[in-house]
Amino acid sequence: MGEKYCGKEKYPHLFSPIRIGNIRLKNRIIAAPTSPSMITTEGHFTPEMTAYLEEKAKGGVSVVTYGEAIVHSATGKSHNKQLQLDSFGVKQGMAQTARAIHNAGAYANIQLSHGGKYGGLVSVGGDQDGCEAAYGPSPEMTPEGEVYEMSREMILEIVESYKTSAKLCKDCGFDMVQVHAAHGWLFSQFLSPVTNRRKDEFGGSLENRARFLMMALDAVREGVGPRFPIEIRLSGDDLTDMGLGLDDCIKVARMAEDKVDLFNISCGNHEDPQMFCRTHPSAFYPRGVNVYLAAEIKKHVKKPVACVGSLNDPGQMEEIIATGQADIVEIGRALLADPYLPVKALHGEADDITPCLRCYECFGETSRSETVKCTVNPLMGQQLPGKYGQKEPAYKKKVLVAGGGPAGMEAAITAANRGHDVTLAEKSDKLGGNLHPAGAAYFKEDIVKLCKVMERRTKAAGVKILLNREVTPEFVKEFAPDALVVAIGSDEMVPPIRGIGLSNVIMAVDAELHPEKLGEKVAIMGGGLVGSEAAVSFHHEGKKCFLIEMKKEVAEEVNSFYRGGLMPQVEKSADIYTSTKVKEITPKGVLCEKDGKELMIEADSVVCALGFRAPYDKVDALCEQADEYYIIGDCSNVGQIYQAVNQGYYAALRI
Repeated sequence: MGEKYCGKEKYPHLFSPIRIGNIRLKNRIIAAPTSPSMITTEGHFTPEMTAYLEEKAKGGVSVVTYGEAIVHSATGKSHNKQLQLDSFGVKQGMAQTARAIHNAGAYANIQLSHGGKYGGLVSVGGDQDGCEAAYGPSPEMTPEGEVYEMSREMILEIVESYKTSAKLCKDCGFDMVQVHAAHGWLFSQFLSPVTNRRKDEFGGSLENRARFLMMALDAVREGVGPRFPIEIRLSGDDLTDMGLGLDDCIKVARMAEDKVDLFNISCGNHEDPQMFCRTHPSAFYPRGVNVYLAAEIKKHVKKPVACVGSLNDPGQMEEIIATGQADIVEIGRALLADPYLPVKALHGEADDITPCLRCYECFGETSRSETVKCTVNPLMGQQLPGKYGQKEPAYKKKVLVAGGGPAGMEAAITAANRGHDVTLAEKSDKLGGNLHPAGAAYFKEDIVKLCKVMERRTKAAGVKILLNREVTPEFVKEFAPDALVVAIGSDEMVPPIRGIGLSNVIMAVDAELHPEKLGEKVAIMGGGLVGSEAAVSFHHEGKKCFLIEMKKEVAEEVNSFYRGGLMPQVEKSADIYTSTKVKEITPKGVLCEKDGKELMIEADSVVCALGFRAPYDKVDALCEQADEYYIIGDCSNVGQIYQAVNQGYYAALRI
């Protein structure tokens, strides 16, 4: 078999081929449908989107799927910017994208979608450019606006649009289409006995409620012809009282079986924040939490079944297929963290896969700036400029990196891989910096994995590592680097609160690393991300937690997608005191003021989680000693892992 493909021996089922319709997949890994907003306002692909999809193909998946292409723009647009298959001029970008995916070694798949009532309602990601009116299975009044019942004529028009859209995709070179019938969009709404209260042939019995979907599947088949692969994304369970349970989902799958070639089994509802974190599982769920639904559907159908749900470990994927739970795995966020996951697994380099942290920064950035980014992958969203490569450095430089946190490690790895002579000095006895406290909580094991991956890469790149070595101005002067990278991190803020020096006060980093220092009752000062996650972690350790925050909300700065999963955990884990000011810390606990009244929160220990501050004086003193210097990570401006990794990478490219 050869060294190159040694992963086939370790993951024989994952790397075995499978035929779907008229195509033969080289392995069992499909890039799940994703649709960041890198789309023009006319509803066309941008070159950035094409490059984003192309890289997934380069990474070794068998199929790359673009998500949520809208078949009927007048009624079905659920987000501000989406690929609109009925938009004039859409073909060119689609054809170029299909070719790019093919030329990089994968098949091209595209998801046909319609938002149903969310086409005209303010929805997640659809707050500016919706359709003129909202049409659903039945009339309803919602807080976001009125929903009108779809007429029979409109239903037939939308069925026709599935046919023309599917044919268009085939004409533009796509090898497969996927019909989206899950996550609360159009067909989910018709399947639901709660939202579908119609009295005609599209309402009543499950067969009637599924009629629209079956007609659309027949229309898609008419549009693409025989043997062309049609995939359907179905829920295995809507997991809400608004939708279908597992038994009914099985019945729908059996109805659809002779019309499709592949089932993709998901769950939940995109528009329910708590459900969103189950559909796209958060760090509070085990990986593969939704696989059981695919496994159950698979017992009742003969066509191949794919599963989804925050999978990123090739070992787990191999087990899923080997034990017959699914025939194919579909991966979304894990391929943003590391698009080369399949090729690394194939080549026996699984220990170099960058783990997805399930932090939802990819979703958050799509909402925020209509681009995509990833906390742990500095090239994500930068594939287009990345295609043109980096200029080789003019000459090899002697580089000193001060600080071995994520910023320092990323800079050292990148600079060394570009041929520079790199020394990294870290004042503590190990690399990782704040990744250690950040990864201490039970739901943060992926941060621990990230730390290990980065440490391995630092050593593999040939970086000289000096531990227990604090970089001082004198050290820099003596070392005399050609380039200095300052990545010394930040200091925890110790506010001038009376009693802050008492023995019952523990700084957040120390508390996260050593929860055994805490008593039974823990008061946490500061309800930002650090304090909120600490409460969840300490509660899990059996502590009674009190979270004290001056603002009106806790975890206010966190992106809404992660916050949707975090807040139910925080609310379960702590008594929350918002709009509350700390006046004094005493041996008994924390004296606070809320609504003009004094309040004593009794606790055995008090955790100070009031933020971090960049040590600008130290940074300036180090920079004075070097002509060429780069300031990155928390010592530049306190941020999150994304800023550290991103700045480390791009600073090193400039050396």
